[in-house]
Amino acid sequence: MYPISMQQPGIRGTRIIALAVLAGSLALVAGCANHSASSSVYTYGQAQREQIVRTGTVEAVRPVTIQTDQSTGAGVAAGGALGGVAGSTIGGGRGSVLAAIGGGLLGAMAGNTVENRMGKSQGLEITVRLDNGETRVIAQEADVAISAGQRVRLISGNGPTRVVPM
Repeated sequence: MYPISMQQPGIRGTRIIALAVLAGSLALVAGCANHSASSSVYTYGQAQREQIVRTGTVEAVRPVTIQTDQSTGAGVAAGGALGGVAGSTIGGGRGSVLAAIGGGLLGAMAGNTVENRMGKSQGLEITVRLDNGETRVIAQEADVAISAGQRVRLISGNGPTRVVPM
């Protein structure tokens, strides 16, 4: 017989450890997905590529919300796993199973809500009158101060168009 600290975990303990590892892995993978609509962020594939620069004057700026296109499902999975683990610790026998199911459902709903909130950022819809007379509208994250009347550069090419102050 092993000392208490060296004993093997029971089936319930093994299940809890496995679910915790799964939830942690899903949270890590979800955290690696970095979507940005910032004028200051370039992907690796966009770096060292020639781009076109046009100049103009900002005519209008309007606040908008930028939301990711779709959910990864990681919030649902991680929340469900953690909720199931937490619920399974309540009661015993059939009550434990029901609590695990209920905890999993509630955790999944909470995880989905958190993921949806994390997928939103504050942005700007910027209307620019180019020097050639054309008008363009670009939405991007509100991480750079841009206001009406300001001179800007529109940088575009292989990827998004960015509005950058001069």
